[in-house]
Amino acid sequence: MTTGTERLLGELRRALHDGGLYGSFLVRDLATGDEIGIDPDTELPAASLVKIPLALATLERIRRGELDGAKVIEVEPGRVTTPGPTGLSRFRHAAHIAVEDLLYLSTCISDSNAADALFALTPPAQVGAVLHEFGLRGIAVRHTMGELMDTPVERFDPADVHLAHALAIDAGTPGRGHRVPQLDISRANTGTARAFVDLLQALWTEGAERPAIHPEVAAQVRGFLANNLLRNRLAPDFESDASIWSSKTGTLLNLRHEVGVVEHADGQTYAIAALTESQVAAGRQPGADALMGQVARRLRDELRSRWV
Repeated sequence: MTTGTERLLGELRRALHDGGLYGSFLVRDLATGDEIGIDPDTELPAASLVKIPLALATLERIRRGELDGAKVIEVEPGRVTTPGPTGLSRFRHAAHIAVEDLLYLSTCISDSNAADALFALTPPAQVGAVLHEFGLRGIAVRHTMGELMDTPVERFDPADVHLAHALAIDAGTPGRGHRVPQLDISRANTGTARAFVDLLQALWTEGAERPAIHPEVAAQVRGFLANNLLRNRLAPDFESDASIWSSKTGTLLNLRHEVGVVEHADGQTYAIAALTESQVAAGRQPGADALMGQVARRLRDELRSRWV
């Protein structure tokens, strides 16, 4: 690591600290494998990032003929009224939706009720098994989204939601255990920045080191990520007329994540993972979202400056 890179990483760590964030970041050039990161092997709860492996496993099972993507299933309404959840999670009445359309809702708008309808077809353990078939390690899929969403936030009045965030910040252990099960890495769905970058690389390239994901399946997952509607974190720093940004966010209590791939018009392509924990007891933190994008972009810029 050069002195300039060390200086940059030190500066970014200080910026994250001053902004009330702990961050685990990794940026990888998908053409060369060159990468730069901040604590990229730290395991953190994955929140809604788990919907990427869920989409991959579901589409692979459809390709194998184990599932019918056109099959219409009944999905019970979520009737959620707290801020955050989307789609069917807020519906008041049951809906009948095809499996492939549930994939769109789960991945593109992060609809947790749609995701749980898919988990009913492909349980967490089976999703993990599909990841392992493709040689992908470091992402643990242990539970459904329904279990994920039963947090202290749902037990507080809206005016007291900051108390749930204070609990999330203060109730952890040095070994990343936690009094809130969804934040305990021994019980939650978890992953590392490196593991999610590996997953993105497998979706964007055919690697010689692992079994290749079928091109049609990979293309479908890429399409869902390209059409992600939640674009307030990293997208402002990566999306332009000369680049395509495809991603998935994850949010839970004090966790703010986003992983994605930026494809530049000049042919350069970078996989990026930003997994963060906020130390500020507040639900809405646009400054933290902006800081995540700024840090990720500066890491990408460092790699991009090395390209000849």
